[in-house]
Order: sequence, then C-alpha cells, then structure tokens
Amino acid sequence: MTSPEQPTDPAPDPAAGPVPDPVPDPVPVLGDHDGDEGRGAEGERVRRFWAVRRIPAALLAAVVLGGAGLLLYDVAAVRADRTAMSWRRELADDLATRPLDDTGTLAAAGVTVLLGVWLLVLASTPGLRKVLPMRRTHPDVRAGLDREAAALALRDRTMEVSGVQSVKVRVGRAKVGVRAVSHFRPLDDVRADVESVLAAGVEELGLARRPALTVRVDRPSKKG
Repeated sequence: MTSPEQPTDPAPDPAAGPVPDPVPDPVPVLGDHDGDEGRGAEGERVRRFWAVRRIPAALLAAVVLGGAGLLLYDVAAVRADRTAMSWRRELADDLATRPLDDTGTLAAAGVTVLLGVWLLVLASTPGLRKVLPMRRTHPDVRAGLDREAAALALRDRTMEVSGVQSVKVRVGRAKVGVRAVSHFRPLDDVRADVESVLAAGVEELGLARRPALTVRVDRPSKKG
C-alpha cells in the first residue's frame, strides 16, 4: 500500500501580484490574561511613602548609646570596689528627697512625656508629605511625584490658556489651589478654560488620589 501524497503549496503566479504576508498570531499583552498581573490597582489603597528620618534616629541613638555607656561604666566601677560617680550619687539623693509636686520635677516629667509622644508620632506616621503617591501600574513598582514638580507642571499648563497673565499653583495632599490673573477676556471664560486644562493636567499626573481643584481668576491689581 502506498500512503497518499501530502498536498504541496502551489508555486506563486507572477501575474497574480504580490503575495500578502501571513498574519502573525496575536501576542498576549500583559494584563489581558486572567489574573491581576500588570493591571492598575483599581480599588487598592495606595499608601504614602515612609520617611527615613535619619536625624531623629541618629540623635536618639546617640543619646541612648551615651547614657547607657556612661551608666554601664559607673556600674562596672562600683562592682570593682570603686566609688560611684558624683553625679549619680547626687542624682540619687536628689530624687530620694525631692517631692513629686516640685516645679522642676513636673517640668522634667512634661518634657519627657512630650519627647515620648513626639517619638511615637514619628514612628507611627509615614512622613514625606512633599511626595504624592502615584497610581500603581505594576504591583512591584511604586512611584511618587514631588509637590513642587506637580505645581510647576500645572502652572505651565495654565499659562497656555489665552488671557492668563500670571498664575500661582499650590498642590496639597487632597487639594490643588490655583489663583490666576487675567488681563483680558471675560473672567468666566478664562476660569472655564483654566478648569478644563487643569482637569486634564491633574489626570495626566497619574496620582493615586485625585485631588480636588479650586480655581480663582482675578484681574490685575491697579497700581497707584
């Protein structure tokens, strides 16, 4: 028995014109398949960036290290049959005889409490208020935008509006305040154009939390 011959592609006919290239198979795009890989974090809470706080940490470490080292040295000296340092004897005697309602004691206690509260606030708050978190387009990448850079970008967009002479932009965590000065055109028209331009500009910033927009347009102040 002989197996049937496999069909072969016919030779292209020159008179039929150019043969179109074969259409390639569609390439899967990141985020189009099942799962959330590569998608934006819709509904996900984007947290603020945490500050390193090197200066408070260095100061606290230096104070604790110095005090612990000095106290350890004095305790070791006492264990070696030497007299304790005069400052420790005087401090112990003073704490044993000073009443609790003394002004100096209350002041020292207040300062200690305030210092402890300050350290707790630093430890429990993220800081970096000048950095605004941006939308996450990838789960492993976080991006932030400086407030001054965002204000500069919005200011440049506002200056492109016809009739705007000068503008001041203040970007906060939840609000963008804009004060523009227009030397011609009706103020309502200028305000509408500025609001439209800024709405698009704020969206292009890609912030995780869209701030509220407040626009104020005035005439230049009269000199003299």
